[in-house]
Amino acid sequence: MFSLSNAGKGAGPGPTLGRAPSCPHPLPDQGPLTMDKGEEDDEEEAWLQLRPVEPLPSQCCGSGCSPCVFDLYQRDLASWEAARASKDMSLLSGEETQSCPSKLSPETFLAFLISATDRLTKDTYLVRFALPGNSQLGLRPGQHLILRGIVDGLEIQRAYTPISPANAKGYFEVLIKCYQTGLMSQYVESWKAGDTAFWRGPFGGFFYKPNQYGELLMLAAGTGLAPMVPILQSITDNAEDETFITLVGCFKTFEGIYLKTFLGEQARFWNVRTFFVLSQENSLEQLPWSYRDKTHFGRLGQDLIEELVGSCRRKPFALVCGSAEFTKDVAGYLLSAGLAEDSYFLF
Repeated sequence: MFSLSNAGKGAGPGPTLGRAPSCPHPLPDQGPLTMDKGEEDDEEEAWLQLRPVEPLPSQCCGSGCSPCVFDLYQRDLASWEAARASKDMSLLSGEETQSCPSKLSPETFLAFLISATDRLTKDTYLVRFALPGNSQLGLRPGQHLILRGIVDGLEIQRAYTPISPANAKGYFEVLIKCYQTGLMSQYVESWKAGDTAFWRGPFGGFFYKPNQYGELLMLAAGTGLAPMVPILQSITDNAEDETFITLVGCFKTFEGIYLKTFLGEQARFWNVRTFFVLSQENSLEQLPWSYRDKTHFGRLGQDLIEELVGSCRRKPFALVCGSAEFTKDVAGYLLSAGLAEDSYFLF
């Protein structure tokens, strides 16, 4: 059981709508032209070719983004219907996917160059993307992006949170876990330095402000650690921010813990505590000495949540990120531990 004593001071948008050539006009000395059936069929076919295609379910990342890929489809469909009713194809316009990053857009995918890939564990990668010059991505800590991939002709989209500092210049980094049967995993595992990937965003409803909370209780499972990392670093990088942090990372094994070096460095700050819950370990003797007093074996359950909440040095605000099941369970545990619904945020 870990010790809870205080730390010492130290889908993508629908297809782009093109612009069709103007219909031929009658010559000045001719009367009004009427289209025969063949011309009417050709015009109908031209309109149908311009009609937006409804996204597949796989093109929605399921993260509640606004606008969602289906929102963009409905918007483009309304524009198409209005143009068709007016019989004016010039009303249709759209933007191609931009090949060079300029400014992030929730609606338009931008191309980013992969500068490095690092395999952290057997199924998890840390991928670095280049930004032009010393530019910054422009996300707030904890916000996420949508990645678009194409596998076997099928377009898929998934949400990922950059773990690089919000003020990082010239690059951003993303932590991605791959699954044996995952379509996006096949796409990610094919990446190599020099390849290009397409992102849109930012998304996310949690906006951290310095000293907004007395203490942040961060509860993360696996790659659910990702949104916690930039929030944590924004606090420790700001000497004026005196927010306390208790971070709990849930993993299967000790070897599976991500970003050990980073988390160890962060735990040296006077206001930061880190703990770990390992579901497939059972021997403290197998762990390094520095982990033995802050590691719990088993799962993050009701009793442990109550102990963590009770040990917080100030009134906590909880941040929760992990699988859907993990998030749902932990939300219930927090409510039972006495936290109100407005005292936690579920990524």
